[in-house]
Amino acid sequence: MSEQGRRILLGRVLGAFGLRGELKFESWTEPRAAIFRYQPWILVDPAGGERELRGAKGRESGKYLIGHLPEVTDRDAAEALRGTEIHVPREVLPPPKPGEYYWVDLEGLRVVTTDGVALGTVSHLFSTGANDVLVARDDERERMIPFVQPQYVTAVDFDNGVVTVDWDSDF
Repeated sequence: MSEQGRRILLGRVLGAFGLRGELKFESWTEPRAAIFRYQPWILVDPAGGERELRGAKGRESGKYLIGHLPEVTDRDAAEALRGTEIHVPREVLPPPKPGEYYWVDLEGLRVVTTDGVALGTVSHLFSTGANDVLVARDDERERMIPFVQPQYVTAVDFDNGVVTVDWDSDF
């Protein structure tokens, strides 16, 4: 996928809040309310329908965010958005700090061991709570490698499209 078309999932709509069209949001940005700085949003409803939206506003409230979307003026319209994912184009996010990565930027990179053995490509990453895990897939298998630097992930080279790992190719 081209850099232009990459998206990052930042949160989702949890449902209606109150009677006037306010919504409850879950955000995975840090800080949580930063989600409102990154726009336009590409809303993807549970059925897979997409639309672009600008002008989302909100505030923190306990463990959720409460906010407004343009054209959502009542509880029914807000409730209809329950489960909608909030994506943004990759280019609206700030560059990551040195040694940090957006997962979407790692997806598709080749994975090789420090001995030069190819393990496949980065399929996706996920968090276990203790650490993040890089999933490398090839035609035959899938490997889950803790994304712990520099112990297991020794280098990320975007210029050559390679993630180098200190990992046993038989594991």
